[in-house]
Amino acid sequence: MKQHISEAIGTFALLFCGCGAMTINEITGGSISHVGVAITWGLIVMAMIYAFGEISGAHFNPAVTIGFAFAKKFPWQKVPSYILAQSIGGIFALFVLWFLFPESDFLGETTPAANFPPYKAAILEFLLTFFLMVVIINVSTGSKEIGTMAAIAVGGVILLEAMFAGPMTKASMNPIRSIAPALFTGNFKDLWLYIIAPILGTITAVSSCKLVKDDKCC
Repeated sequence: MKQHISEAIGTFALLFCGCGAMTINEITGGSISHVGVAITWGLIVMAMIYAFGEISGAHFNPAVTIGFAFAKKFPWQKVPSYILAQSIGGIFALFVLWFLFPESDFLGETTPAANFPPYKAAILEFLLTFFLMVVIINVSTGSKEIGTMAAIAVGGVILLEAMFAGPMTKASMNPIRSIAPALFTGNFKDLWLYIIAPILGTITAVSSCKLVKDDKCC
């Protein structure tokens, strides 16, 4: 139960701060800026990994949970309950943002940029999540020194990817991060790509780890 509560709180914090930064940036006419939004995502991920990494593994992302299960580092029977906890935390975060900022039209929702085809957005989201999971799977195991740096590495790659890919796809890399805002904005167009691409990205990343690590890595 403690693991599930940690996942719910951590996912709540991620979406409340990340989508909150995007929402406030929207309603204030850009006071936070794109760079500020990217930094917010990176810092909140880093903080939550430090806070809950030793309790739940700090997944906060259904695609990451599925990736760890595929890597045989997490039991498949716990995947549904982890995803449920993440969903509860994420949806509640967007409910709070919806309540606080009813004037927002987007609430940090994820949609491809204008004139950027959904299939290209799907490819970009796949690659973003692939790189994210490559970092996660390689820093979540190994020496204690690597483990203590995991939060910085994962937070850093999310900041990096949000910085350059955010304008094109909003750099979701997380199905619940895309589903939760859609539930309150009612915009489900292209939501499929933000569910399928991250999951395929994490699974592919796990498969690739055998190319650079020993046969028992996954």
